[in-house]
Amino acid sequence: MSEAERAAPRAASSVNEARVAIVHGPLVGAVLGRVVGMLAARAQCPIDRLDDALLITDAVAAHAPRFSSGDRVQVIVRTDDSALEIVVASLAQGGTEGLVADATLPGVGNVLERVADEVDKSPGENGEQLRIRVSFAS
Repeated sequence: MSEAERAAPRAASSVNEARVAIVHGPLVGAVLGRVVGMLAARAQCPIDRLDDALLITDAVAAHAPRFSSGDRVQVIVRTDDSALEIVVASLAQGGTEGLVADATLPGVGNVLERVADEVDKSPGENGEQLRIRVSFAS
């Protein structure tokens, strides 16, 4: 087996992950957008799904600071060959419900639930967390 053949299975199932903690303020959207864009590019995310992920990122950046349990928005971004996942962590009690509710736009509906393939609310290590998954296959 050649070196390329041995490396192929690892490359096909590689997972990229970034954890960021961004102080509340104007940089939340810029930082999250760049992290999502970087990991999506490495995973060869289709451009239409990247656009969807950036819409989700905008909604998270606009509303997560209000619901985070500290002075930072804590986000984990993961990609694999089939999807991009955004986990908003360390939300205060009721923060997942509030964040999802605030992502509703008049005439459009809920951006998170409309664009993402999965939106899950669950307890996390330091508060509630919201997991948002965007599959690459439309």
